[in-house]
Amino acid sequence: MKVSLLTGGGDRPYALGLLSCLLSKDIHVDFIGSDELFDRNLMNHPKVFFLNLRGDQRPDASRWNKIIRVAKYYRKLIEYAYKTDSGLFHIIWLNKFIYFDRVVMNYYYKVLGKKIVHTAHNIDQQERDGKSDILNRFTLRIMYNLLDHIFVHTKKMKGQLVEQFGVDEKKISVIPFGINDTIPTTHLTKIQARQKLEIRDGEKVLLFFGNIAPYKGLEYLVLAMPILKEKLGHIKLIIAGRVKNCNSYWEKNQEMIVKNKLEDCVLARTEFIPDEDVEIYFKAADALILPYRSIYQSGVLFLSYNFGLPVIATDVGSLREDIIEGETGYLCPPEDPNSLALSIINYYESRLYKEIETNKYKIKNFAKEKYSWSKIGDITISAYNMYV
Repeated sequence: MKVSLLTGGGDRPYALGLLSCLLSKDIHVDFIGSDELFDRNLMNHPKVFFLNLRGDQRPDASRWNKIIRVAKYYRKLIEYAYKTDSGLFHIIWLNKFIYFDRVVMNYYYKVLGKKIVHTAHNIDQQERDGKSDILNRFTLRIMYNLLDHIFVHTKKMKGQLVEQFGVDEKKISVIPFGINDTIPTTHLTKIQARQKLEIRDGEKVLLFFGNIAPYKGLEYLVLAMPILKEKLGHIKLIIAGRVKNCNSYWEKNQEMIVKNKLEDCVLARTEFIPDEDVEIYFKAADALILPYRSIYQSGVLFLSYNFGLPVIATDVGSLREDIIEGETGYLCPPEDPNSLALSIINYYESRLYKEIETNKYKIKNFAKEKYSWSKIGDITISAYNMYV
């Protein structure tokens, strides 16, 4: 069997994880990628044909260069789809112009006789961000009904596809998200990680990791910090990740930090975090905090589990399906700094924290079993077989 894997050029952990599991199932893959997704071992595999159609995607390029490189990419993708003998296209992520991708590109693939499967990481991303409109939902409805099969990560997401977009449940498969095991790890210890970040001995350390955006609810975590400072004493919040098209939102959070005199309690690294540095933050932290206002599923959660780090999150989306109270983390109501602070305080008083080294081992094993790429491969191949 041959499959074209359309990655959108990003999300290295998921793209490479899926590629690895397909290769383990003896699938030939045309991997449509970018510089970011190049992996020497995988791309030299005899069953992989790597097409670097996206090339360099550096965000610091000029606007004109971005326009040129996106136009070149679409031209190459259109040519590839026309010439390839691959009859099955698996779209992991859409490209830059989502409306064009949802309607025009998918119609084009269908005209060429391709079968199209898609991993819907978000059913309606704009709704999640509070920005959905008629055009957004109209193009989503067209896309979901053009697709031959759709993979989602939770039963709740499957229900939303059926109820809101009229998708036949027979063409929807629920698959685990897939443990993020592509991040490099070393023998770096917790003490060494904290030394690298210049964190003092005895400080309790919380981590907010990933792109900064309004739906992630960072402001509620900032507002919880004065309570935590009073109750727990020496505490440090690490904010690590890029500000994603929301400078004014980040500025408001900075103002709250200053207003509440939290400058000494917050370590902000608002920049792209290279893969080789990720472990520093997760090994330095006592827990990952996900104070989301809304979400379908969080890839950062599975990155945290790969390090055995407990997660304290708000009870939104389908996070309840993946966080086991007292064993892998805790849940609290969204948009409530007091409840968030209480959950964090309870965590520090729990056996989950007091026996953290033992529990990290348990969390890693739990995640490797429940979110294994082998399971994802079995479900994926079963769906593929319906169309080839």
